[in-house]
Order: sequence, then structure tokens, then C-alpha cells
Amino acid sequence: MKMTQLFSHHKQIEGEIDEFLDSIIEGGLLFKKGVRFYLDGRMEEFEARLEELRRLEKQADSLRRNVESKLYLRTLIPEFRGDVLGLLEHSDAVLNIIADTLLEFSIEIPETLSDLNELHYDLAHNAIDASENMVKAIRAYFRDLSAVRDNIKQVQFSREETNRIAEKYKRDLFQRSNLRLSHKVHLRYFAHNIEHIADEAEDVCDRLAIAAIKRYI
Repeated sequence: MKMTQLFSHHKQIEGEIDEFLDSIIEGGLLFKKGVRFYLDGRMEEFEARLEELRRLEKQADSLRRNVESKLYLRTLIPEFRGDVLGLLEHSDAVLNIIADTLLEFSIEIPETLSDLNELHYDLAHNAIDASENMVKAIRAYFRDLSAVRDNIKQVQFSREETNRIAEKYKRDLFQRSNLRLSHKVHLRYFAHNIEHIADEAEDVCDRLAIAAIKRYI
């Protein structure tokens, strides 16, 4: 099945959904760059990426609302509309978490540990991999229903890898006797928030799996 089959002749909505999904991909890239700049102490470049990400998040919210309004006002795909709206709203929530997590770096300025920086970045990288594969899975729902399952599997793999890295990071952190407990807890909080990105991406795909089955019926 192709997106054109789902939306018939409504090319504008098709394009807006594509643009919205592109925003999630771009947001993930900005997040990874932002985390890298923060860990490297390049704060001016970090803040610039954060501002780009916050603008992108607002644009994505606007795109999502436009699509939702058109789906309702034009009474398009009534049998699948609820599923599409749910996918848009929950994937938008993933982008919101991405932006909020980077914002917390700017607000709280965590004192990271140089010898754990690469592990911290790997955590961010794998969490964003999960969000990127989530987008691929959603695109497959519109364009190639047979590919949805494989893309969901990739999300699950990325989430598992993110959880594995997060556990390793936190175990290393709390085994250090030379750190204040408050410092350990603060860094654990940021690791948990990054991990949450992958968890939410998998939650979207749980919803997507059900939506895809309904398309087959």
C-alpha cells in the first residue's frame, strides 16, 4: 500500500505529514550535535543547536495541528483517522521529549565526567536511532505496509541497546566512591531522560503495530 492510496488525491496532507516526520529526523540530529557540543564544552554551539531545536519543535507542532484539522474538517479516511491522529500525536511527543531533554542540559548544566563522555554520547546516539527508526516505521505504514514490522524490530533493537548503555553508565557512576551522591543522582537523571526517548519511540511503535494490523484486515 502507498500513502496515495490512504489519502487519495490529497497531496497537500501527504506532503505535510512527510514534512512533520522530517522534523523529527532533523530534531534528532540537532539533539546529537547538541549533546556532543555540550560534552566537549562548546557551549555557544550547544546553545545554537538548542535554539534551532526549539524552533523546529514549534514548527512541528503547527504542522501536526494543521494535518489534524484537515483530517477532521475534510472527513478524510474515517476508518483510519483515529490511528493516524494517534501516531502523529505520540510521535510529536517524542520530539517534545528530545527538545525538553536538551533544554534541561542548558538549565541545569550537569557536571559531566570526561571519562564517561563517550558512553554518554553513545547513549544519546542510540536513543536517537530509535526515534529515526520509529519515523521509518511510520512512513512504511503509509507507503509499504509490509516493511512496518522490520522497522519496528529496528526500534526495539535500538531501545534495547539504549537501555544496555544506560545501565552500564549508571552502574559505573554509582560505583564511584569519590563522587557526591547528589552528583551521581544528577547525572543519572540525565541518562534516564535520554533513555526515555527510546522508550517513547518504542511505545509509538506498539501503537503502530496495532494500526498496521487494522490496515490488513
